[in-house]
Amino acid sequence: MALESVRFSILDRSRVRRGQTHADALRETVAFAALAEQWGYHRFWVAEHHSVPGVAGTAPTVLAAAVAAATSRIRVGTGGVMLPNHQPLVIAEQFGVLASLFPGRIDMGLGRSVGFTDGVRRALGHDLDDADDFDTRLIEVLDYFEAGRQGVHAASAEGADMPTFLLATGSGAERAARFGLPLVIAPIAGTQSMVEAIVRYRTLFQPSARVQRPYVVVSAAVVIADSTEQAHRLLLPEAWSSAYSRTHGEFPALIPPEQIDPATMTDRQRRLFEQALGNQIHGTEDEVAEALENLVGRTDADEILVHTSTFDRAARLDSHRRLARVIGSGS
Repeated sequence: MALESVRFSILDRSRVRRGQTHADALRETVAFAALAEQWGYHRFWVAEHHSVPGVAGTAPTVLAAAVAAATSRIRVGTGGVMLPNHQPLVIAEQFGVLASLFPGRIDMGLGRSVGFTDGVRRALGHDLDDADDFDTRLIEVLDYFEAGRQGVHAASAEGADMPTFLLATGSGAERAARFGLPLVIAPIAGTQSMVEAIVRYRTLFQPSARVQRPYVVVSAAVVIADSTEQAHRLLLPEAWSSAYSRTHGEFPALIPPEQIDPATMTDRQRRLFEQALGNQIHGTEDEVAEALENLVGRTDADEILVHTSTFDRAARLDSHRRLARVIGSGS
């Protein structure tokens, strides 16, 4: 079975349900991490979003510290910290502190995105152009984990063993290859485009002092329920939220699936809604196992990073519990 040789991890964006506070969503993330550890998942990562009504995860290194404090074995990290939003020295210091407090358990996942809107970017003190010098910022961060930079040192980071991952789409795969870093990639433009990017990454990969061989983490939404229809229904809130964000410029809180009616959407919203549903893995245990084996077969992924959001919190936890059984990680 192909899944036996693949690690499975979780990315949680601290999604907010309608009527829920951001504080409650953050506390749910920490509690979820403790369960993920109990179920045998390899990593638990948190994300960075700013001024988004439907996402409570705004400060990933702070949240990662809370997650690491509430667990004891599972690796903890970010998927990811958006490097254009921050100064490299600050990022190195924050991860250095995490590595000092939780040695051998911290991962640094870095992304290239900037704020979602012009207002958010202004509030962060950055603009779209800041993503253009990503390579320079990445070099600076990595330098601080070595011997400092131009006489400036991040003492807690220097010499720390800090696994570094690049979140990428398209040309970002080549960047990960050039820097000799693990690649984290999702089928945003479709599975075939993702497979082609992974092939380029492996072909162009240059071994580094940190990583000697290519390492691919494929991010995927996975939902298990009693039936295919029930699993599909659980996917509707996130797909609706995604389509809404693409047409309104704001990622909303999740709503119950019974409030979602494609007939009331515009043609563009309906198309985006259907696209959002297109790359999701869902169904019964057997159906999901088959789909995951197919995904691993097509990508030769080293690891699957599961990111699943739905309005029904109990159903989401049950899905992850069932997935752990499917992959043989937990009970």
